[in-house]
Amino acid sequence: MNFIWSQVRMKCRLCFSVAAATAAPPSRRMLHIGQRASLTKAFSSRDVELFADLTGDTNPLHLDPVYASTTSFETPIVHGVLINGLMSAVLGTKMPGRGCVFLYQEIRFPAPLYIGEEVLAEAEIRKIKMSFAYIAVTCSVKDKVVMEGEVMVMMPAEQQQRS
Repeated sequence: MNFIWSQVRMKCRLCFSVAAATAAPPSRRMLHIGQRASLTKAFSSRDVELFADLTGDTNPLHLDPVYASTTSFETPIVHGVLINGLMSAVLGTKMPGRGCVFLYQEIRFPAPLYIGEEVLAEAEIRKIKMSFAYIAVTCSVKDKVVMEGEVMVMMPAEQQQRS
């Protein structure tokens, strides 16, 4: 596994060095530890159905109210991976933004997200090392955390510190 990551890092350095040669380097890194970004979304039944159609995950816990009523959840819940997609949106459009590459994630789903609940997806940069940002992520509905964890992204060339 370390061999694969070292190859990714080497390729990243090559890509970024080419980009650095063609663009004027910024005087400082644009990202910083403690920086945050977020978005909110409420998933509808239609969103969940479309996701099930796209992925083939037709688990009745997400789609069938009668089946869901027989479980401890009592009503259909949003797919965890669909919730996680909000983090991809935050990272790819807000912070670090355009050009970042999602490399690694470790996430947990401590509580369900029910259809129609408005979820807040938040990301906070915890560590920056070379061209990589380590970001804490959470999705919550009021005080209820429905997803939490950490991700690692490769920052776009313009976000990296120059010497």
